[in-house]
Amino acid sequence: MNHQPPANTPIERPPEPWRQRLIRTLLYGKNTDRAAKARARVGLAMLAFGAVYGIIAVRLVVFAVNGDSHAERRASRDAIATARPDILDRNGTILATDVKSPSLFSEPRRIIDKDEAAELLTGALPDLDGAEVRERINSRKGFAWLKRDITQQQQRDIHRLGIPGIGFLRENKRVYPNGSTVSHVIGLTNIDNQGIAGIEKWLDNNGLADLHRAGFASDRMQNPVELALDTRVEHALRDELLKAKAKFSAKAASGLVSNIRTGEIVAMVSLPDFDPNNPKEVHDPDRINRLTTGVYEMGSTFKTLTLAMALDSGKVNLNSMFDARYPLSYGKFKIHDTHPVPRPISLAEVFTYSSNVGAAKIALGQGVEAHKAFLKKVGQLDRLRTELPESAMPIVPKRWGDLNTITISFGHGIAVAPLQAVMAVNAMVNGGNLIPPTFMKRTEEEALAVAKRVIKKDTSDKVRYMMRLNAEVGSARKAEALAKGYYLGGKTGTSEKVVNGRYSKKQVLNSFTAVLPMDNPQFQVLIMLDEPKALPETHGFITSGWNAVPTGGAVIARIAPLLGLEPRFDLAPSDRLILATSRATQ
Repeated sequence: MNHQPPANTPIERPPEPWRQRLIRTLLYGKNTDRAAKARARVGLAMLAFGAVYGIIAVRLVVFAVNGDSHAERRASRDAIATARPDILDRNGTILATDVKSPSLFSEPRRIIDKDEAAELLTGALPDLDGAEVRERINSRKGFAWLKRDITQQQQRDIHRLGIPGIGFLRENKRVYPNGSTVSHVIGLTNIDNQGIAGIEKWLDNNGLADLHRAGFASDRMQNPVELALDTRVEHALRDELLKAKAKFSAKAASGLVSNIRTGEIVAMVSLPDFDPNNPKEVHDPDRINRLTTGVYEMGSTFKTLTLAMALDSGKVNLNSMFDARYPLSYGKFKIHDTHPVPRPISLAEVFTYSSNVGAAKIALGQGVEAHKAFLKKVGQLDRLRTELPESAMPIVPKRWGDLNTITISFGHGIAVAPLQAVMAVNAMVNGGNLIPPTFMKRTEEEALAVAKRVIKKDTSDKVRYMMRLNAEVGSARKAEALAKGYYLGGKTGTSEKVVNGRYSKKQVLNSFTAVLPMDNPQFQVLIMLDEPKALPETHGFITSGWNAVPTGGAVIARIAPLLGLEPRFDLAPSDRLILATSRATQ
């Protein structure tokens, strides 16, 4: 049977959801009052518009707080990763530090009118390359640098342009408050704040770059790096070298101060240098660090090593006699002295008169293999490694015979980095310990832990005697006169440079190695002048005693008080003050 409800019976509907009842009430009300319905509809419209504008407002706030989206966040992470530790000298003076600097970038996908954007940007920054800017903002990349390291005023000018898709990022920028003064030691960084030379590069090579990649090198996670350098000494050394370079019209000038007991490098200058804050000339080959990257024939400085080798062997003593009256002939070569002495001379006088013939005979008396082994032992035949990445391999004879020993005995025929010659001379006067040089702070105990004994202490005493004697009566007298009271000693070197395959008597590399005080050596000062010119006051001479020696004396007079040394007068001559302490006076 069909159980259809009667035609007039109303159909029961499911209850209406409350949301629909609310909307129906707002639209039509519970009665038929047209005015009420109108008010309800207006209220609903206002509610809808309010919701839309609220969402827009929230989005704008989020946009303003978060900046320019993912591209900026990605660049920001890169910038934080390039934070570097401060570099300080031994007294806490800042040598290198980070500052925040704005950089300009674009998000090409967000730029609406790219031609207009390029025109406005090149107008605000005239040094921008217009074609390059257009290429970058027309790319499909989400992020592109436009200019790194802009000024605050440039940032304000570009910000006022209101170009969509153009933003700024505060990056770490390396600055060097002392400019050129310590440039060859500190080095510099590139635009990404990565070390590319000097101590800056050493930091990256020794863990800083790995910390960057791991994200553990933020500004708050790095301790300062303390160097052995003394900025005061560095400034005085550089100032005197600049004066000497100008006075003698030298091609270059360089110098360093080394702590004999610890191997610390207290100062190092190589002229011409560069300003790491504006490194346009950093790649000029004439601006290399001549003390570590350059290798040179060090001339008579090597006689210090030759005579120390002979004394340490026990075969000779300070009073052993050598006939250097006549040139020494070897095949077609003839070795002679600049100022030969018309009588046989003692080993000590070989040093004082800087006799090439005497040094050659002393070295030949030791033998080729012994000579080669000694120079190997004191670090002259291998590349010297320090914190500075820039270093050079010595130029050593491939086949070492008698003639090589003859010329190398007085500093020709072998080219070394000046710093490694300084290392060897330190060992000759500090009691016989070869201490690797360092640019970091180091105690005497730490130095002895890495030292190697290369000569006996009494040999070192005799070397100190000869160096002091050279200041009393030899070629270092001009330095003694300028730095009275510091009981210095030294050795001069004048190396003829090779020009067109031949040694030139007019183009020389001069050096002066000074140690002070000689009765208790603490510091070594090396001065080098490349191709100095003769002056009327030098009577036409260009040898070291007329230019490098007085420069060294002027340097010592300025830096000795800074190094904590007090002048002492009326000290006994070297034979009584130094040799009296030797265990084996000859």
